[in-house]
Amino acid sequence: MDSLLFHAFIYLVAAVITVPLAKRLGLGSVLGYLLAGVIIGPHALNLVGDRTGDVMHFAEFGVVMMLFLVGLELQPALLWKLRVQLLGLGGLQVFGTALVIALIGAALGLGWRLPFAAGLILAMSSTAIVLQSLQERGQLKTPAGESAFAVLLFQDIAVIPILALLPLLALEPATPAVAASTVDALPDAAAAHGASGIASLAGWQQTLVVIAVVAGIIAAGRYLVNPVFRIIARTEIRELFTAAALLLVISVSLTMQLVGLSAALGTFVAGVVLANSEYRHELEADIGPFKGLLLGLFFITVGAQIDFALLRTSPGLIAGLVFALLTVKFLILFVLARIFRLATPEGLLFSFALAQGGEFAFVLLSFVVDHHVFTAAQAAPLTATVALSMAITPLLFVFNEKFVQPHFARPTPPARAADQIDPASQENPVIIAGFGRFGHIVGRLLRANGVGTTVLDLDPEQVEVVRRIGLKVFYGDATRVDLLHAAGAAHAKLIVIAIDDEAKSVALVETVQKHFPHLKIFARAAGRVHAFEFQKRGVETFYRETLGSSLELGVDVLRAVGFRGHQALRAARTFKQHDEASVRELAEFWEDDDKYFSEARKRIEAFDQMFASDAVTGRQAKGDRGWDPMPPGDASRD
Repeated sequence: MDSLLFHAFIYLVAAVITVPLAKRLGLGSVLGYLLAGVIIGPHALNLVGDRTGDVMHFAEFGVVMMLFLVGLELQPALLWKLRVQLLGLGGLQVFGTALVIALIGAALGLGWRLPFAAGLILAMSSTAIVLQSLQERGQLKTPAGESAFAVLLFQDIAVIPILALLPLLALEPATPAVAASTVDALPDAAAAHGASGIASLAGWQQTLVVIAVVAGIIAAGRYLVNPVFRIIARTEIRELFTAAALLLVISVSLTMQLVGLSAALGTFVAGVVLANSEYRHELEADIGPFKGLLLGLFFITVGAQIDFALLRTSPGLIAGLVFALLTVKFLILFVLARIFRLATPEGLLFSFALAQGGEFAFVLLSFVVDHHVFTAAQAAPLTATVALSMAITPLLFVFNEKFVQPHFARPTPPARAADQIDPASQENPVIIAGFGRFGHIVGRLLRANGVGTTVLDLDPEQVEVVRRIGLKVFYGDATRVDLLHAAGAAHAKLIVIAIDDEAKSVALVETVQKHFPHLKIFARAAGRVHAFEFQKRGVETFYRETLGSSLELGVDVLRAVGFRGHQALRAARTFKQHDEASVRELAEFWEDDDKYFSEARKRIEAFDQMFASDAVTGRQAKGDRGWDPMPPGDASRD
């Protein structure tokens, strides 16, 4: 059978069987998808024939969507902070790898032309596999994850000049016919870089058009997208919003391709521009499932393209090339990590993550063959090497977690669907989001005093523990609007936000303010910066989780060193009043380091001067022992 439905059936069956098995074995979903591709590919069971190339063109759009979603998570200020890693670390990685491979090739008597071209191609890493693996493990926002993302972003940008440079390394120039056919033969991703609607313009005109298009995307994202989405949102037709979100991504992709830029880069820029949009979370929720499905399809096609015939005929050559590629790139990356002062565990994670070849290597290898830089026979082993290195990458992540730095390992909770909640049965006045060490105390206090609560938590193990001790709690992501509806948010009076994840708690605030503005928000803040984020969004009722217990301990320490009970309590109360006022006053300065620290120093000095006076603690007061516990046998207060 060669029908579309049959092929879709094969791909889905393979994914549904292999991915859960891979997750169960702790190997991650990416390796599961790759194994699915190997099994159904033309070099194993041959269930999908030779159509994997066509599927790859479609599946590459998953990478585009992924970078759009990554852009939505990055505030422009954060991207600016990554400029050193982007230009310095990314630039040194790409050109350093090309130079080292060229030197190795020259030492082996291969000259410099072919090894240098191979170095530029092999310097690319897999954006799809690396970002998916880091996201799965919650490591994308770590120093190693941010550095890896910066390098991947630079690589995507670097593909454009590399495509212009590689034909210059050819032994003979490509004929016009070959050059024309090359553009037609390139995969979609290559066409995004190499073929454009402005190719007939002069160089300076092309540059102006590119700048104008990028500026237009930024301006549209800042001034046009929100009003359009506001109109669509008023229709209250969710699938229309989903269609609009997909239209946005596709429109940006096509626009960038027309000017010869990377579609992935363009959608990333659009995502960054929309990072502060009021519709950011809806865009993430609507595009996320498409991204996940297309990325899975992309990984399956990569696995299907591994040429086992070549592996059987030249196993030693391919194994040696794969080992050499992983080793050389790992060493280069680790040296750069040390130069840029990443801690050793972070540097190891960074190096393991980017040691493989990337999906754009397939594009570049096809490009150099068409432009007579490589012969097809020379490119075939490199293609197999890149595919195998990508397939091995999930194993490198597992090796890093289990053997190199096991203390970084965080077990992934088993996937499960959100609990079904009957909205009619949820008329409780209070919703508690997050029922961990903070939220469960609030919940138990309310329950003991007869206040009805509906509790939501995303940790399946925590949900089971709480249920076993007799408390009612539902599993689900509280940031989902439909789950909040089901939990009775439309009828509740207030919501207690006690989620451990700071970013998710801020996202929940925005969701509640937009969809349930009548709910009063009581939020748990992990610290000052978290409190500043709440204040920025208009949340005034927040509680820093360690403040109360820290002050209680401080009171006991003061009493232990000789302070009277009333003195210690008065000191703690004064400290709390001053510190809470300071947090609210400093909120307007926290994004400006110079002003923030200047204002903070002024308040600390004023606070110390105030406490230096006897009026605060009443140290000269005598005879007021009513606050102090009575020592055994002390009858002085009888």
